[in-house]
Amino acid sequence: MSAHQTSLDLPVLGMTCAACVRRVERAVAAVPGVASADVNLALSRARVTFDADGANSAPSNTAVAARSVATDAIAAIRAAGYEVPADVLDTRRTGGARLAAIEDATREDTASLRRDAIFAISIAVPLLAIAMGHGAFERVIGATASVIVQLVLGTLVVLGPGRRYLRAGAIAVRHKSADMNTLIGLGAGAAWLSSVVVAARWLAGPRHHMPALYFEAGAAIVAFVMIGKLLEARARSRLADAVRGLISLAPANAHRTLDGVTADVDAATLVAGDTILVRPGERLPADGTIVEGHSALDESMLTGEGLPVDKAAGSPVYAGTLNHHGALTIRVARAGEETALARIARAVEDAQGGKAPIARLADRVSAWFVPVVLGLAALTFGIWLVAGAGAGVALERMIAVLVIACPCALGLATPAAVAVGSARGAELGILFRTGGALEAGSSIEIVALDKTGTLTANKPTVVVVRAQGVSEYELVRIAASAEQGSEHPVARAIVEAARTRDLPLTAATEVTADPGAGIQARVDGKRVVIGTREALELAGVAMTREAIEDAADMPPGASLAYVAIEGVIAGVIAIADPIAPEAAATIRELRAMGIVPVMITGDRAEVADGIAAELGINRVYAGVRPTGKAAIVDELRRSGKRIAMVGDGINDAPALAAADLGIALGSGTDIAAAAADVTLLRGGIGALPAALGLARATLLTIRVNLVAAFAYNIVCIPIAAGALYPLTGWLLSPVLASAAMSLSSVSVLLSSLRLRTWSPRSG
Repeated sequence: MSAHQTSLDLPVLGMTCAACVRRVERAVAAVPGVASADVNLALSRARVTFDADGANSAPSNTAVAARSVATDAIAAIRAAGYEVPADVLDTRRTGGARLAAIEDATREDTASLRRDAIFAISIAVPLLAIAMGHGAFERVIGATASVIVQLVLGTLVVLGPGRRYLRAGAIAVRHKSADMNTLIGLGAGAAWLSSVVVAARWLAGPRHHMPALYFEAGAAIVAFVMIGKLLEARARSRLADAVRGLISLAPANAHRTLDGVTADVDAATLVAGDTILVRPGERLPADGTIVEGHSALDESMLTGEGLPVDKAAGSPVYAGTLNHHGALTIRVARAGEETALARIARAVEDAQGGKAPIARLADRVSAWFVPVVLGLAALTFGIWLVAGAGAGVALERMIAVLVIACPCALGLATPAAVAVGSARGAELGILFRTGGALEAGSSIEIVALDKTGTLTANKPTVVVVRAQGVSEYELVRIAASAEQGSEHPVARAIVEAARTRDLPLTAATEVTADPGAGIQARVDGKRVVIGTREALELAGVAMTREAIEDAADMPPGASLAYVAIEGVIAGVIAIADPIAPEAAATIRELRAMGIVPVMITGDRAEVADGIAAELGINRVYAGVRPTGKAAIVDELRRSGKRIAMVGDGINDAPALAAADLGIALGSGTDIAAAAADVTLLRGGIGALPAALGLARATLLTIRVNLVAAFAYNIVCIPIAAGALYPLTGWLLSPVLASAAMSLSSVSVLLSSLRLRTWSPRSG
């Protein structure tokens, strides 16, 4: 997206199938200033990317120009026959308020559909009873009364609740298009209109026998379709559960403190620099830093850790987290759409709204689907008429073909699975930026892994202590006492080792440091020298054979700190960046999935080889510069393999962007996350197999959905046309055909919703 482009998500009500999606996309794309339109049927949403500079008479102010283009896009959607809720461009509505407004409009639309469905069902049931009563109803009230009752009831349904399909179908025709509404409108309309003509002739002329009426078919088609749409609406509402749950964590109000006075304000009005009060039991409305107070916060929604985290003055805190017991005064750093919680919710929405590349297949088929079905219906009518079956039977077969065809299932197959898969990923701490990332993750064959911070903890730690003449504990205590004022990573590792061992430190005096070499100090009155072998030799400390042997026995690539006390070597401390606890298990899981792990690092070969050997990684690229990492990824891709790159630092960003799938650790830099297609928010590298496993499960669900949708139409349309009649003498009624069509769409949604229960152990 260029610097002058921005995007807006618009809720679009009334879409039923892939043909609706194409019509909305075409209508919006024709608006001056619109760069692209991407419509998601499963979420009933249109993502409009527009270029304010390209709008007609665009004002100089980009925001005003963008709003003008968005207003035109909404008008185009409405002109195409679909609804966009009012006030969606209200700039005051952000986050939860925006989502609530969209949900209110959706609920109102669903409530209207429910009322119409109840009305249609209450009339369709007696009509079906009359049709299947084998003349019993006519014998009770008479043939004439029976025909009039059927005429009235059938008309009430088809021209009442069914008018939404007739109207939508007529709009589609006016736009030189055809969609599911066209099929339903033609099917129900043909059944009703033909029955009206037959009934009128019978009532006006000789009444020798009961006429062949299809009022029950028209009414049942409308009723069953509405039942299916209600089930779809219920299933679709569950697609947005993850986003809805995330946004609901942030409270709507905040206690802002100004000049010593605390007042309740709308959380959306908070800005960086504000001071807020958060009381025990409340959730935080913004990201910030604690100024006063201490408490324990439940951060499980961000970190996945169930135990509360102790927080005090200076600690960073995040919106949506729960304050347990202490009152906190917090200085706001980020509020509204800029909080970590809002960014996560936005990332999930982005992924749910994006199309996976595999959707192109369904789009191509859907473009021809309805016209082909209309042709098949006309052909079916002609064949039965030529065969001498009569106009009634021919009409019934044509209606059955029209209503059994289901373009909805094709349109829902991909977006529904992507929406649920990306939402499930968010629950597991895995953010997929697009539907394409889910598809790419399903076919990864090689995973290239950065070392520092990815396979290792990126926290220098004392791994081995070898002492001479003193105990290991005493050696660490003295070294930590001398180093406690230093910020060098090796010094911090030694001090942390002493704290871990609960060793009492002594204040050091006469401290002098030589950056990159070592430090000298007095501890407990004794002269202590700590540093490299060269630094100690320059200080007049002679190496002993035992010290040299101890150094040779240290882990490959470890940094060695020699310690001398009163001019005599006292031992060697090895500091290394330890392998992440979950790294070994992750490599094993990747191999079990048939994925080859590769290490790409800028570190020395001996360090990289040692870690690779311990983890079981056979292919290592060491001493690689950032641009070199991207070149290696390109080289691996040229081998014909699908490559994922995993990293956490700025130096990994070029390689992340070059890979088929870039995966960043949530603990890494913002630049790495921006270049990545997937972000692992928690669990470190241990979440990688789950991310790739979920991607595989999502693509499998998409394929199952598409196969089921194709198979349903390929099998059911010929059956509706009467293909089994020569063998069985059986014909599918239009009533059952409409029920089958409704259930096919619902089955695709239910298939996708199974991903909500996916876990790393399940697949």
